[in-house]
Amino acid sequence: MSELPSRFEKHIEVTRQDAIAVDFLATELALSKQLIKQLMQKGAVWQTKGSKTQRLRRAKKSLKQGTKLHLYYDKVVLDMRPAEPELIADEGHYSVWNKPYGMLSQGSKWGDHCTITRWAEQHLSPQRNSFTVHRLDRAANGLIIVAHEKKAAAALSLLFQQRQIEKRYRIWVHGQFDHEVTVDKPTHIDSEIDGRHARSHFSFVEYDVEKNRSLLDVSIETGRKHQIRRHSAELGFPVVGDRLYGDIKVEENLQLTAYHLAFQCPFSHKQLVFNVLNNQ
Repeated sequence: MSELPSRFEKHIEVTRQDAIAVDFLATELALSKQLIKQLMQKGAVWQTKGSKTQRLRRAKKSLKQGTKLHLYYDKVVLDMRPAEPELIADEGHYSVWNKPYGMLSQGSKWGDHCTITRWAEQHLSPQRNSFTVHRLDRAANGLIIVAHEKKAAAALSLLFQQRQIEKRYRIWVHGQFDHEVTVDKPTHIDSEIDGRHARSHFSFVEYDVEKNRSLLDVSIETGRKHQIRRHSAELGFPVVGDRLYGDIKVEENLQLTAYHLAFQCPFSHKQLVFNVLNNQ
């Protein structure tokens, strides 16, 4: 087998009945069965039957004639190895995790082995499906909820939409922030993101004189893409390690932690509070 390009995709229609997935792909694409199995395990192989397209993980799956197979190869994605997440709570219908820097909230057509949802499916006992409820940037770390039933995903997503889930973040920013801006008297910023209303609240926690950086507590009323990072930069205090919106280059991971979640469980109706700072 010749050296593979770093990124490619293939789309093939199954032309015979009851073809075995790994054998069929190995023959059609001239790839090793071992590689194809790895791609399946990492979520980079899909099948389309009728109008439904989903990941194909079973190497020995018997395929019907007319099924379309899709293989997506991206060496960078496939070689990713993020740190392991920490299980904070398993509530049955859903679980709460401390997601590390580098782990994804959800996958793409190129794979899902580096996502918190796939990790949950592979490591929880009893084993369950996983569904995305909300997202946390790959570059950020902290608390994230993973649903294990569609009804749980819908119920929790509704809580987020109705702003019934309290979320708090800690960020280290470059520069000396105003000491007078406390949790009781935070700085508010209303600034549209991608044409949509966005509102964030920033308050001072502490200042590191040696590094000339400030620790801020943040809450948000909306959940726009990169909202905290963009609003913080607009205030003139870019988040340490932010390679997108910061103008000060440092070789550090993004210093943004989603440390607090509080909400009423839609199943037990108990008030739940999760805080990773309390565990440190």
